[in-house]
Amino acid sequence: MNYDSFFADAIDALRKERRYRTFAEIERDARHFPRAVWHSPGGPRDIVVWCSNDYLGMGSHPDVVAAMCEAAQARGAGAGGTRNISGNSHEIVMLERELADLHGKESGLVFTSGYISNATGISTIVKLIPDCVVISDELNHNSMIEGVRHGGRQKAIFRHNDLEHLEELLKAAGDRPKLVVFESVYSMDGDIAPIGAICELAERYGAMTYLDEVHAVGMYGERGGGVAERDGVMDRVDVIEGTLGKAFGVVGGYITGKRLIIDAVRSYAPGFIFTTALPPAVAAAAAASVRHLKASQVEREGQRAQVAKVKRALAAAGLPQMDTPTHIVPVMVGDAKACKMASDLLLAEYGIYIQPINYPTVPRGTERLRITPTPFHDDALIAHLAKALTDVWERLELPYADHVAERASASSRRTALGPAPIPLPVAGG
Repeated sequence: MNYDSFFADAIDALRKERRYRTFAEIERDARHFPRAVWHSPGGPRDIVVWCSNDYLGMGSHPDVVAAMCEAAQARGAGAGGTRNISGNSHEIVMLERELADLHGKESGLVFTSGYISNATGISTIVKLIPDCVVISDELNHNSMIEGVRHGGRQKAIFRHNDLEHLEELLKAAGDRPKLVVFESVYSMDGDIAPIGAICELAERYGAMTYLDEVHAVGMYGERGGGVAERDGVMDRVDVIEGTLGKAFGVVGGYITGKRLIIDAVRSYAPGFIFTTALPPAVAAAAAASVRHLKASQVEREGQRAQVAKVKRALAAAGLPQMDTPTHIVPVMVGDAKACKMASDLLLAEYGIYIQPINYPTVPRGTERLRITPTPFHDDALIAHLAKALTDVWERLELPYADHVAERASASSRRTALGPAPIPLPVAGG
């Protein structure tokens, strides 16, 4: 039996579909963020990163770095085990208190990543609610989709941000327990959910709500609590999930909510119970970042200003950016091969690093370059970006027409939702 052939065939299939992923070897420069060194085939080269999820540059903030170094010197490099054995450090307990306070909740629970906090948190909550129906936005992240799948309950998918469709599904579920699962900021299209309206429907039909704020925490709200804080509806959401690896600049994920809910997840979730805890140094750095962004508006204001400048520069150049109300700036290409070629040209000839976003992250035909400006992308870097993108568009003969972005926005649908959900019976039928 030639087992290698199975793996070779799988890789060949990706190459034929233009979906084979390559990674650039990047060495971040904490002293000059967002600059970095690319270890290219021809040797090290200075570049500028334009696609980082370290949205505010907090991974390089002196207070965050100092907190990590001090904790590592005092506590060591590792966690020592799972939280249940020897990894329940003082630092991670204090981090959970900071996060609960950030979202105005009774309790918080930290996981090793945002992916795990969603996949484990959702599946555990769903399993603990008998006969639960999970009603999920069709553009939810893969981690949420996996959480719903592993929960093993009946699911229904509502059209993206479509309140009428959501209400139809809530009505159809009748008196059964229900969990509505959705995001605040959707990371590929950069749009925002109507959180308050969703909560109103959930309350009307007796459903719980689970909100993913990973692309919003640190970024929105008076203290960085996310879009729910900005909109004044945090108290109406039952469970708020977030990440420590994006705007907070470190690593890890978490959920917050009522003490009883969080304790139940802590007690039943395999992804929590059997996973080594975050090291104290990581928890200390994350807590320092959360504390800083609760008090400081400088980073958020600076980032908003530079995002607006990038959008204006791209619009002036006629590039097909998708119109978004957030910090995420998708520039539409619409072809996997062309998207990869554009990314390669930007890196090799202009020193600009923007990874191509292809299927299955986005649907085929909506391939894009996803730009995420930070407060540290100054005006000179923005001008260089606009000029480089214009040059690449001309060289590759990519379309400038506005309808490219409009069509992608209208048709963008995730394809990783899995099997079609079982239709819900009409209440009373």
